[in-house]
Amino acid sequence: MQDIIVYSDGSSLGNPGPGGWAAILIYKNKRKELSGGYNLTTNNRMELMAVINALKALKSTKYKIKLYTDSRLIVDSFNKGWLKNWASNNWKKSDKKSVLNKDLWEELYNLLQKFYVEFNWVAGHKGIVENERCDELCKLAAQKQNKLDDINYIKNLDYE
Repeated sequence: MQDIIVYSDGSSLGNPGPGGWAAILIYKNKRKELSGGYNLTTNNRMELMAVINALKALKSTKYKIKLYTDSRLIVDSFNKGWLKNWASNNWKKSDKKSVLNKDLWEELYNLLQKFYVEFNWVAGHKGIVENERCDELCKLAAQKQNKLDDINYIKNLDYE
């Protein structure tokens, strides 16, 4: 089984504020950069969007994906079993409070049923070329004029 390498990152300029996500997919000698921006969102939502959009971009589920991110939340949610527990507990944490960004965690959980993904943490802003490039793409996406509205974030503002 061939590996696909994915680097992902998300950021918001202010938290909340304008945000961007980015992913770089590497397969053999091919490389693809993806990014998108939102008018009002959070850093964690953009980190999740980066992973989700990277997986959605893959045309086949037959590959092993090695995903690298500087988000401890994403890596730990998978590697420490939090995501599986949240899904089995109706998206409630161990303290019985609802999981923040449930819409995105659910989408990621459903995608992960189709793919074999190995989650790896990398230190941000430490000169890792692909991670630095993702960071740059995130910021560019957050600064673009024609960004999308993060409808689910806006819809839930009254509840946070």
